[in-house]
Amino acid sequence: MKYLFFSWLAVFVGSWVVYVEYSSYTELCRGRECKNAICDKYRTGVIDGSACSSLCEKDTLYLGKCLSAKPNNQTKVGDQANLQNLATLVLGVADANKDGQISLSEARSAWALIQLNEFLLAVVLQDREHTPKLLGFCGDLYVVEKVPYAPLYGLSLPWLLELWIPAGLRRSMDQWVTPSWPRKAKISIGLLELVEDVFHGTYGSFLMCDVSAAGFGYTERHDLKVVDARRIVPEAAFQEAMRERRCETDADCVYGADCLTTCDLTKRRCTTEVTRPNLAKACGALKDYLLWGAPSDVREELEKQLYACIALKGATEQMEMEHSLILNNLKTLLWKRISHTKDSK
Repeated sequence: MKYLFFSWLAVFVGSWVVYVEYSSYTELCRGRECKNAICDKYRTGVIDGSACSSLCEKDTLYLGKCLSAKPNNQTKVGDQANLQNLATLVLGVADANKDGQISLSEARSAWALIQLNEFLLAVVLQDREHTPKLLGFCGDLYVVEKVPYAPLYGLSLPWLLELWIPAGLRRSMDQWVTPSWPRKAKISIGLLELVEDVFHGTYGSFLMCDVSAAGFGYTERHDLKVVDARRIVPEAAFQEAMRERRCETDADCVYGADCLTTCDLTKRRCTTEVTRPNLAKACGALKDYLLWGAPSDVREELEKQLYACIALKGATEQMEMEHSLILNNLKTLLWKRISHTKDSK
């Protein structure tokens, strides 16, 4: 038994050494694959930057600030975005072990993740309260904190039962499990603030292409949280996609659930400007939610402002001014009604 034990131990230790060596070699190979992919983009002019020059013209195993390389066409976030600040945010997230350096494996993971709309939005809004906190990532997978209450409202029913319930009754049923009105007002303010944050912000403008209850939730303190940001897309990327889409009618120019443009029949191509802004869609989602149980002294004015908000169209400069006015009026009306209550905290 003694010899058998030592023989087994020798095999185990030997196997472990081989595994460690193989893992190190595999990680190095992955790092070189990452380096080659980035250097290919650098040499073909897709990205530029002194850090990329150092990486690709010298034999270094760290990317440094190559992630701050500026895409020549900026199709992801648009011309108005502050790419230097955005790169700083991405670098801060990419440095998982906080050693002040970005290894090739960290860079590879970050590069894959920032291609995901929902991850990019989480990075952009990391200092705001509307997106769940990023807890960690590995490869192209990431983990965020749990949102305790989701969806924003609505009962989950079997689909067969759904078919037999009239729409009006279903809307009433959805309200049975919602919080008290002051708490709904606070949650709604959170959605309005999210619209404000993603509209022509420092890091570009984002379009909310599915503003439904299923995409949002809230915390114990009734702070709104985004639970599904896959349909909140950079406006520049959306426009690039729609520019290439062929169409016969306006119905062909839909992205997600409710980002619509029109069909240019002379070119048989979709136009790039959405017909309804984020705020109009957010107000549409909040209308029944906020009006149900609203206090009598605020209901009439609230209904008036919500319908004015829902009616917003287009993306002209005049619309942007009206957009800001309606947004501020709605927030002010709601805050004024709940600011003196414990529900506002």
